[in-house]
Amino acid sequence: MMELIGDSDTLDKIKPADLWVLDKFILSKRLGYRCGPAGVMPEVSGRYIVRPCVNLRMMSRGARFWQLESDQDSIPDGYFWCEIFQGRHRSFDFHHGRQCLAVEGFRNDADRLDRFSQWSKITDVFVLPDLLQQVADRHEWFNVETIGDNIIEAHFRYNDDFANHNSETIIPVWKEQFYHSPAGDRLGFLLK
Repeated sequence: MMELIGDSDTLDKIKPADLWVLDKFILSKRLGYRCGPAGVMPEVSGRYIVRPCVNLRMMSRGARFWQLESDQDSIPDGYFWCEIFQGRHRSFDFHHGRQCLAVEGFRNDADRLDRFSQWSKITDVFVLPDLLQQVADRHEWFNVETIGDNIIEAHFRYNDDFANHNSETIIPVWKEQFYHSPAGDRLGFLLK
């Protein structure tokens, strides 16, 4: 069994030159996305995703879709806006720079960004862009999450849900939910 690990557990192990990867705004800017920090509004009004630049608590806490007006500075300090991507939400683990796991997340509520109803193993292969492949090569574990083919965040850890369970699918059970399997057993993982 592998150690349960979160982003905050890896902070002291990250090479200082690679810390930029944890800042979702800097990552988005380096990947060429239309995005900006608090104080810099988009040129075109519209719907954007607004997220904390850095979130070591994980699970997309604080992320939400917002209608932004180009002439109204409404982004809280420490947050940034980014264009919204469409497609499958996938997560890829790399061990010493080589992909070793791919999973896809599914949501029942497309606007609830901190909750997934299911994660399932998939056979997709994801090729990291050079700037991230170089980082992944320098660390034991590296993980990226994507929507479509766009990387939305990166981590210096593995997916501990699948590392610690011999399962093809994981169904989270949130504290306020109760889920029955077809056999009548309670399934999943109790999460906040």
